[in-house]
Amino acid sequence: MSAHAQPKLDTAWHTLEAPRSLELLQSDPRAGLSQSQVSDRQTKYGLNELEETGGRSSFEIILDQFKNIMLIMLIAVALISGVLSFLDWRSGALEPGEIPFKDTIAILAIVILNGILGYLQESRAEKALAALKQLAAPRVRVVRDGKTLEVDSQDLVPGDVMLLEAGVQVSADGRLVEAVNLQIRESALTGEAHAVTKNANLHLPEETSLGDRINLVYQGTEVIQGRGTVLVTGTGMRTEIGKIAQMLQAVESEPTPLQQRMDQLSKVLVAGALILVAIVVIGGLIASRDLGRFQSLLETSLSMAVAIVPEGLPAVITVTLALGTQRMVRRQALIRKLPAVETLGSVTTICSDKTGTLTQNKMVVQSLHTISLSPTVSGHGYSPEGEFLSGNTKLAPTEHPELGALLLACTVCNDSILQHDDGQWGILGDPTEGALLVVAAKAGFERDQWSSKLPRVAEFPFSSERKRMSVIVEDAAGLLQAETDFLATPYLMLTKGSPELVLERCSQIQIRDRVESITPSQRQQILDRNNSLAASGLRVLGFAYKPLPDLPAEGSDEATETELVWLGLVDMLDAPRPEVRDAVERCRKAGIRPVMITGDHQLTAQAIAQNLGIAKPDDEVLTGRELERMSLQELEEHVDHVSVYARVAPEHKLQIVKALQDRGKIVAMTGDGVNDAPALKQADIGIAMGITGTDVSKEASDMVLLDDNFSTIVAATEEGRVVYTNIRRFIKYILGSNVGELLTIAASPIVVAAGGVPLTPLQILWMNLVTDGLPALALAVEPAEANVMNRPPNHPGESIFSRGLGLYIVRIGIVLALLTISLMAWSYDYAQQGGNPERWKTMVFTTLCLAQMGHAIAIRSNTRLTIELNPFSNPYVWGSVILTTVLQLMLIYVAPLRNFFGTHVLSFTELMICFGVSLLMFVWIEGEKLFFRLYFRNRKP
Repeated sequence: MSAHAQPKLDTAWHTLEAPRSLELLQSDPRAGLSQSQVSDRQTKYGLNELEETGGRSSFEIILDQFKNIMLIMLIAVALISGVLSFLDWRSGALEPGEIPFKDTIAILAIVILNGILGYLQESRAEKALAALKQLAAPRVRVVRDGKTLEVDSQDLVPGDVMLLEAGVQVSADGRLVEAVNLQIRESALTGEAHAVTKNANLHLPEETSLGDRINLVYQGTEVIQGRGTVLVTGTGMRTEIGKIAQMLQAVESEPTPLQQRMDQLSKVLVAGALILVAIVVIGGLIASRDLGRFQSLLETSLSMAVAIVPEGLPAVITVTLALGTQRMVRRQALIRKLPAVETLGSVTTICSDKTGTLTQNKMVVQSLHTISLSPTVSGHGYSPEGEFLSGNTKLAPTEHPELGALLLACTVCNDSILQHDDGQWGILGDPTEGALLVVAAKAGFERDQWSSKLPRVAEFPFSSERKRMSVIVEDAAGLLQAETDFLATPYLMLTKGSPELVLERCSQIQIRDRVESITPSQRQQILDRNNSLAASGLRVLGFAYKPLPDLPAEGSDEATETELVWLGLVDMLDAPRPEVRDAVERCRKAGIRPVMITGDHQLTAQAIAQNLGIAKPDDEVLTGRELERMSLQELEEHVDHVSVYARVAPEHKLQIVKALQDRGKIVAMTGDGVNDAPALKQADIGIAMGITGTDVSKEASDMVLLDDNFSTIVAATEEGRVVYTNIRRFIKYILGSNVGELLTIAASPIVVAAGGVPLTPLQILWMNLVTDGLPALALAVEPAEANVMNRPPNHPGESIFSRGLGLYIVRIGIVLALLTISLMAWSYDYAQQGGNPERWKTMVFTTLCLAQMGHAIAIRSNTRLTIELNPFSNPYVWGSVILTTVLQLMLIYVAPLRNFFGTHVLSFTELMICFGVSLLMFVWIEGEKLFFRLYFRNRKP
């Protein structure tokens, strides 16, 4: 390869020896790259930073707001109204004191307001990529031209030799050339909490999973201890984090069910309005055969168009969703995107992590198992208080040599720390090792005390291939107190790990204070006990030891970890959260299917899922390896029957989400790692962990669990259902009123042919924004109904008019129109006989507004009479009705408002007639409730 030839970067670097990797990248571990090589590669590969693709500009987002079909229609109405107002102004047809273009200005103001609301809701820039970018360290030490330099991380190129030490973040992907006690925390990338011990001397099979490639390092991870020399193999978008960034940007945000329903609603309303406008204008011209009526008919149609559009609806929905987010925060759920509030009410499947969400993320030892004793351990959490019980008999572990030896191994073969801070016991380090420290402390074995008695002189660290770890301590005193002549050696090796793998390296077993050769039956007895414990949902570790005459050489683990003496098993449980079982049961009743996704063992996951009610014994379980062999279509055939996914890597979650969505499910998915971000973004509701979650997962999510608790998801789902129920309630209220307005205006050319339009666009806007809007806001905080979590989820594909809502809107609109048209016919004749022939319009306007107040009071419940409801359960409804009524009266009796809105003073009698007719609307709705109650009661067998 020539000096300037560029290396191929799509190599499986974990499969190669370090020297071969250096050869392919034309680099030297001592000299690094030359400056000319760095320049060439920067030109070829670009900067070591994540690239942002696509995305809408602010102008495009603003423009998109005015593509809404209802706003387009309002803009057209405003323009036509402006033209008519101009013609009236030019011809002198305006009444004295009347403000020209006021209808146009008012309509355009509403259009602009709705556009601003939509822009504010959509213009929250996607911050997940920004959070990914922050994972790159700003400065990094490298070797170039034989010198150690500190450069900006963005200047790294493939082939650079990067130096790592404790406390730094890794700035690029790379192949280890040298590692000295190097441990790296990769939880941000893989989701695994424990630090990974790296080994530069291995080359691994190509199919080795990301988390098990211990000869590689990844951008965005953190060095916990040790040091290393790394050959940079991937920068920018060619890193693992870069691949996640590409996946994030490839995931397209689908409209939420609410957004889809609102779009459908807009199309129906606009189509209906255009049909009615055509009927009024064309029908009026044909009936009158007078083209001179065109302007009056056009004014009528403009009023109809304004009447049909619920101008206040976007604002009411936004406020309702915002109020829902406030209630959810009080229940430990932080909503990041407003539409997610309603989407929660439609969730059909909740995919949840196990550790920390379904469980307490506090490993607690349940029992110990030597060949002759199996005591249980009392106590909970990390408090070192508890007893060792054999049946109902207390045991003193120090009086039983094999128990004492097992607990001593738990203490010494351990890298975690048990600490007491501010009155709370906690673990610094791995929770599994922490559980071992706690159970040992319950027997009086303090780690600090034994670390000084048995100082560690060497270790063989844990790795995913070995699945065990060993520590070597000085043991001049023979502290295990078994056969003294056997243990009188300078060193002692203590080993813990996978029971099967540790046991197969044992040739002897400790029984009480004796060491004997292990028999096949004893070996089988231990294996049977291990399988039984694992099937019960317990995590099990095996312990052994070996006296050593000499300190073994580094890297001699395979030869040294043989001929061990078996001590026993320790089982522990990450106990389920006590409230989760009830939450799962509530999910079932609500028609929501919970699914567990975990990296844990299949048997453990299945046992916990069955214990919580998530899975049944005959439910299918899929593992990560099985998922990798399946196509998306094959997975779709299984997802309806799988309740547990075990040994799953975070990248598998995206595959699971897509399969469920393709089956028509509305999916909520939890996650906390960087690798979870694409799945969180793809899910209908992405739920990040507030305590353990990374910034990337939070930015990609719709909701953040402040307590990382599954029951909080269920509580948030309940709030989502309440929000959607209230949205449907005020849509019924607003559109029922709008249909009544529309039919009243449409009938006016027939009922009062010479009277003109009873309502101006400005008056209609007042009704839609104030007399509709204020009570609608009050209805948005109506408390939850008793059965909100005892019914199935809202079908994601259901129409906004489903389940009788459309029929209700039409029915109530017709009733309101009939009442108002009757009043219009009477008041028109009555006004012609009085001094002011225009007062009939104010009576129609007032009656429509007041009738909506009765509607608002009655619509609080579909089945219960108003008198049966607690008036104080939603005092805002009564407050809004009183306030709106007062405001309506001010439009009639306060001169400046009267002049601006074009109303006329009504006499006390006329006002009481308006109140009386309006009251009939309330009486009708309450009568409907009684009728349906009696009808369905009589139909019951």
